[in-house]
Amino acid sequence: MKSTVLTCKLEEHKQVNYWLRNVDRKQNSFWLQLPNGKFYPDFVALLTDGRKMAVEYKGGHLEEQSKPKRDIGQLWADASEGDCVFAMPVNNDLKAIDDAINA
Repeated sequence: MKSTVLTCKLEEHKQVNYWLRNVDRKQNSFWLQLPNGKFYPDFVALLTDGRKMAVEYKGGHLEEQSKPKRDIGQLWADASEGDCVFAMPVNNDLKAIDDAINA
């Protein structure tokens, strides 16, 4: 799912200026600190209004165990004072991206 429907959503979204696949553990990859390691969101994007967005996709079977990633992503967005957005679509619910951008 990640590599097809989600990339199409980002590519066609009117409020996404640029996006890229965030590759784990590469020198220039974006990461957030978790208590037990680093969290590399699946995608990062620059929105047309200048905000930065991180997107982490999860299948429904992983939703509960991904709570720490959701929490740290939301903390990162909240601490940015409106400069950053975090979205975690679950089970093809790509509306989560729109909701995060428009919150």
